[in-house]
Amino acid sequence: MSTLDDLREQVRGTVLTSQDDGYEQARRVYNGMIDRHPQVVVRCVDDADVLATLAYARDTGLDLAVRGGSHSVPGFGTNDGGVVCDLSPMTGVQVDPDNRIARAQGGNTWGSFNHATYPYGLATTGGIIGSTGIGGLTLGGGIGYLARGCGLTIDNLLAATVVTADGRIVRASADSEPDLYWALRGGGGNFGVVTSFEYRMHPVKDVLAGIFFFPLDRVPDVFATYDAYIADAPEQLGAFPAFQIAPPLPFIPESEHGKPFAAIVSCWSGPIDQGEKVLAPLRDAAPLVAEMVAPMPYPVLNTLFDELLPAGLQHYWKTVFSPPLTPEVIAVHAEHGPKVPALQSTMHVYPINGACHRVAADATAFGHRDARYATVVAGMWPDPAANDANIQWVRDYYAALRPLSDPGGYTNFMAGDDQDALRDAFGANYQRLVDTKKKYDPDNFFHDNQNIAP
Repeated sequence: MSTLDDLREQVRGTVLTSQDDGYEQARRVYNGMIDRHPQVVVRCVDDADVLATLAYARDTGLDLAVRGGSHSVPGFGTNDGGVVCDLSPMTGVQVDPDNRIARAQGGNTWGSFNHATYPYGLATTGGIIGSTGIGGLTLGGGIGYLARGCGLTIDNLLAATVVTADGRIVRASADSEPDLYWALRGGGGNFGVVTSFEYRMHPVKDVLAGIFFFPLDRVPDVFATYDAYIADAPEQLGAFPAFQIAPPLPFIPESEHGKPFAAIVSCWSGPIDQGEKVLAPLRDAAPLVAEMVAPMPYPVLNTLFDELLPAGLQHYWKTVFSPPLTPEVIAVHAEHGPKVPALQSTMHVYPINGACHRVAADATAFGHRDARYATVVAGMWPDPAANDANIQWVRDYYAALRPLSDPGGYTNFMAGDDQDALRDAFGANYQRLVDTKKKYDPDNFFHDNQNIAP
């Protein structure tokens, strides 16, 4: 049987156990609610390190967790007593500007990826927070500011390098391992460790960002205006309504700091001089409490909320796929959104239309191409003593939305107690995912995830 000494000899990266300096930091993940103690964390620097780490886990029979950006709210990037394959040192990015392609190692965050592609005036659909890992977000589907114009992140995934459960390194693309390529685009981390991603890029450099705060008594106007406008708005507009306690920012009147408001966050990635006109219907949805509209580099927008959401907060989230925002749905938001209990907590309604709807429902593993929105109730707060109250806000909000929503929810927003909702989350694609799991991971070696059992 392999030993830790054998593992240390085989990898070029860092091998950390509880006896090593740096272990305490290495075992931590983004969600401070998750407090687990793996036997070993291997900070891999290349594919060979990943191979050796997986071989050690297989040989010892220990559970394996795979970590990129470590943002998994259920804490899938760690475990108790097992092996953590940590890709975070693997942050190389190569950009081919002529062909508009970028190849990125699996340890990148969207912050590091966007930093590398911005000088070329290129971007692809990524997340809302810069510290989110590209791996987890991509494998779950990938919803972000650019999705209406560029498609989901998976719609821009051209190929992936994958270390499989049986110790092979394969390239998954439309022409090579097509079943695996299909499953990776929305099926999560069930099928292997993706050590690099190859993305189609789009000409996006500077954007016009708009953040509008509205009084709570105008929630019906704000949400109804948004719903009507976003259905046919120019596809270079990414925008979502939210509830947010006003942070102490200069553009918000000091008298309003700490109060909850309805908000719309928007990103116009078309010609900057057209942006004000495009944002106007959102701005005019109701009388404004505060606004911030400014041109900025796309990577700056992608990190705008990072300071508000540092690692170590407590996290508990729930998600639904939403049809159009009917008066009944808006009434639920008007009741529960204003009760947002912490500065960091929020609710977002992300649009899934435009380019997202031009991809066939069975072309990728993402289960709900016909959904209008992916809604997340994201409880985030600093004090563990407040866990019960904050979790209850999320659950109450979710319970009220669920009967008015489509089946399932976006897997990247699902909590650790949502495993029984996975069939609905993947919809009609679930059985093909099971079949692909049987082919590539029949023993369920990769099970620390929103798991598709073979």
